[in-house]
Amino acid sequence: MRLFDVLGPVMIGPSSSHTAGAARIGRTARQLLGEAPVRADIGLYGSFATTGRGHGTDRAIVAGLLGMKPDDPRLPDSFALAEQAGLAFNIHPVELRAAHPNTAVLALEGPTRRLNLSAASVGGGRIRVTSIDGVAADFGGDANTLIIHNDDTPGCIAEVALALARRQINVASMQVFRSAPGGEAVMVLECDSHIPAPLEFQLTAVPGIRKVTCLNVDDKA
Repeated sequence: MRLFDVLGPVMIGPSSSHTAGAARIGRTARQLLGEAPVRADIGLYGSFATTGRGHGTDRAIVAGLLGMKPDDPRLPDSFALAEQAGLAFNIHPVELRAAHPNTAVLALEGPTRRLNLSAASVGGGRIRVTSIDGVAADFGGDANTLIIHNDDTPGCIAEVALALARRQINVASMQVFRSAPGGEAVMVLECDSHIPAPLEFQLTAVPGIRKVTCLNVDDKA
């Protein structure tokens, strides 16, 4: 058990699940998009939808989309700050099947990119990303994490493993998800050390790799 598990996150708001976790979902979505979003469709499921407004879930997610951490004192003013930043957003309830009761479904648009993401706040300010652009996933961003969108073709995994080995980056865990054989795939690699930004550009040049995103713990809330 870690100290974080006992004390919980430092945050603004009454609930670690509904406020801190919601802010982390928004901030992680922004990082995965790779640029500041200009439009966001935010669907809330279960407890997020029924009690989220009173707990500030809606404002927390928008704050995360603006890049704020859960302890940012500006979080209660996120709606006004979003308008100033040029972020248009729509928040509404959604119905899902077999989903965690604190789930958010986000569709983001940036100046050049789009992202669809589902994630749940699982308690203590922690989150689990459950899908990226329609492909199933399962990670929380608690470790240095490399997320790779690629074609499901031979050689992609080997190229990624070789690139990490050459930089002496040890892989703690690896998961591979795909929409269908030969379709779109997502690799999620949790690493023991910081993942340098140049690695993103190196891997993006590999045939079959569409998008590379690094989530380092020193960049996270």
